[in-house]
Amino acid sequence: MKFTILMGSPRKNGNTAALLGPFTDELQRAGHEAKTFWLYDMDLTGCTACRTCQQDWTKFGCRIEDDMQQIFDAVMASDVIVLACPVYSWYCTAPMKAALDRLMYGMNKYYGEERGPSLWEGKRMALLVTCGYPPQKGADLFAEGMRRYCKHSRLQFDGMHAEHDLGYKSVFMDAEKELRVREWARLLTAESDCKEKEK
Repeated sequence: MKFTILMGSPRKNGNTAALLGPFTDELQRAGHEAKTFWLYDMDLTGCTACRTCQQDWTKFGCRIEDDMQQIFDAVMASDVIVLACPVYSWYCTAPMKAALDRLMYGMNKYYGEERGPSLWEGKRMALLVTCGYPPQKGADLFAEGMRRYCKHSRLQFDGMHAEHDLGYKSVFMDAEKELRVREWARLLTAESDCKEKEK
């Protein structure tokens, strides 16, 4: 199975990166492919609602020439999209939001004169999140937003794994967090394997 990971943290050695390391390691141990895009390193522009993407239902079709085409191609070739992101102000970071907006309209051909298809229908999406509040108060709005995003896009929402940062004077990553994120990765790959056998 192929996993495309959109990494929305600006910090290469931050909390989200600390979780992402063992997560991707577990995917690869299980024989799955995982490609990570560090969104802060990419040229990503926000959607301008021009609707150019709605003119051709067979491709991404965005008029903006930046790095989003790479992400579109990877998502189309993958089975699972993982959004790895810290929560800033109760939602995802700016480049993640830009990517999600562009994918929403480029993938879903719903916004022209006629309602078209969802190009990524049936793909799975999961969230790997860090936040400064307990997840039920810090990451809940992002999770609900992405649950609705998936329903609208005809994606399967595979849930969220969130870890709480206790503050600058504490050490974020520990053995328990690593164990939990590895277990979550195994759960996602087990579900992938089951779905593959059902085909």
